Amino acid sequence: MRPELLGPKMEGISLALVALPIEGGEPEYIVYLLSTREDIIEGIIVTSTGYGKDPVTGQEIKTSTLRKGIEVMLPNEAARIEPIMPDLFGLNNEYWVSFWADDVMYDKGFVFEAGSIDPTKFEDIPQLNAKGMVLN
Repeated sequence: MRPELLGPKMEGISLALVALPIEGGEPEYIVYLLSTREDIIEGIIVTSTGYGKDPVTGQEIKTSTLRKGIEVMLPNEAARIEPIMPDLFGLNNEYWVSFWADDVMYDKGFVFEAGSIDPTKFEDIPQLNAKGMVLN
């Protein structure tokens, strides 16, 4: 692809999947959008979908596409996107993030690859005061 069609490189934006403990039950898994940018971002749209193959039947699986809009995120802020069920950890879970900053549109895809979500390997995420995994 021609370089001028690639758009600006998105920096300072990550996705985090964290486990939030629930008293007397299994943890709740939540996906967050993290900003470590020093500027305000606006008009944020996050789409998510899961896809892959059923390990038993080999049949293709695709979840519904969900969309989340966030008006504004301040510098170094986090925003809750959606819960994710452990049943979906065996699928590729793809998130596309688009936003505006200083009159420039940014767009980037993030994928939690099938089988990569392993709660036993979660690490501390200080920005959320929780354990999880981060995609940059």
